Amino acid sequence: MAKKNDGKVLAQNKKASHDYFIEDTYEAGMVLTGTEIKSIRNARVNIGDAFATIRNGEIHIHNMHISPFEQGNRHNPTDPTRTRKLLMHKAQINKLLGLSKQEGYSIVPLKIYIKNGYAKLLLGLGKGKKQYDKRDAAAKRDAQRDIQRVLREKQKVAR
Repeated sequence: MAKKNDGKVLAQNKKASHDYFIEDTYEAGMVLTGTEIKSIRNARVNIGDAFATIRNGEIHIHNMHISPFEQGNRHNPTDPTRTRKLLMHKAQINKLLGLSKQEGYSIVPLKIYIKNGYAKLLLGLGKGKKQYDKRDAAAKRDAQRDIQRVLREKQKVAR
């Protein structure tokens, strides 16, 4: 039986696409304790300042904030921004390690969602944008918006 949040994005890092060119994405499971999954299902999670690191062949996420569950018990984690281990295949971790060692690349969390009852984190391999890249992307976005606006108005007139 599917959960009501299945497939729904619960948290998204919109700043990541502004600050990075996302070249590849990977899906990872999360090791959660206590009632953290209940808070995630209620979309009480923030990945805006989060980042991932690889140590000893394991991948961890730092600064991901999961608010404590209000109706929780004594097994509630006390630190909402604790470091959490991510679950990925060893080959994927090794590939990410090799790619992230290159100059200017980092592992960025993109979004959290529920898949088959499990909380999943979408990680992106991102290359940092320079300031002129950000301005160029904003100019393209504005131009595309203007084109869409003109097309909509022409369609209204044609009717």
